[in-house]
Amino acid sequence: MSMQSHLAELERRHAALERKIESALLHPSTDSLELTDMKRQKLKLKDEIERIRKDETLH
Repeated sequence: MSMQSHLAELERRHAALERKIESALLHPSTDSLELTDMKRQKLKLKDEIERIRKDETLH
């Protein structure tokens, strides 16, 4: 898998989590622990995306 395709996949997963979080926030019965976990996963994806982009600009 090329770095560009890996980055695209991470961005796709990040966007999917964003939509899932937004949907969950619309429902009052959303489990707060599940929501926190989704936000944590989204942040990890964002950090990895930023790291890859930074590494690409350095090379």
